[in-house]
Amino acid sequence: MAGTTWDLDRVSLLAPRANAPRHRAIVRVTHWMTALCVLALLVSGMEIVISHPRFYWGENGNVLTPALFSFPIPSSRATVPTGYGFVLPDQNGWSRYLHFEAAWALVLTGIVYMIFGLFSGHFRKNLLPDATQRSVPFTRPTESEAWSYNLSQRLTYLVVIFVLFPLVIWTGLAMSPAFVSAIPSAVTILGGRQSARTLHFLLSVSLVLFVLVHVAMVYRAGFRTHVIAMLTGRGRARQEPE
Repeated sequence: MAGTTWDLDRVSLLAPRANAPRHRAIVRVTHWMTALCVLALLVSGMEIVISHPRFYWGENGNVLTPALFSFPIPSSRATVPTGYGFVLPDQNGWSRYLHFEAAWALVLTGIVYMIFGLFSGHFRKNLLPDATQRSVPFTRPTESEAWSYNLSQRLTYLVVIFVLFPLVIWTGLAMSPAFVSAIPSAVTILGGRQSARTLHFLLSVSLVLFVLVHVAMVYRAGFRTHVIAMLTGRGRARQEPE
């Protein structure tokens, strides 16, 4: 009987932990919207690169211009010299449409998240560096550490949210003739449209690397538990909603 009472008490103590609020609905929605947009941008961006796998610096760039760097892959256009005797199917039409639509969806999602983060205190409570937390990016976190961001994670998220994403958006807009005609300095500062394209690609690669590391760290901390928490908003640790 005593053992049964102890088990019931233990269950009662664990139940609140298993049902503790973890992520607010707006955080979950913007997280998965961002994930879908990034996936669409990655797939369409790869197709766009295949159409011309050469990158330049300056205002102009074409097959007669020395490339800053290039990828030794077949192109989807016969006019691009790649060293291959064949071309890939041209998917440049739908990939550009998808890329633009996903980019604007990402921008709108980001605006919603930024407004929420600033006015709710989400950034201040969960992302600003906390001197009491350790920086342990390569060690397996304990249960309590897994439900809060360590110093390395906070700094990384701040860089991604406030540096990488804005730069990706800026360099993307700098390749738009309509945007550049309205704000010429947006591309002039970057060194030209081809410089904007090259920077856009390098920044995108940085974001892809971040996503890969992010998924790997979630896996180490408990992939199934954290994914369920991001879907349902409930976690296994006592934590105030983000």
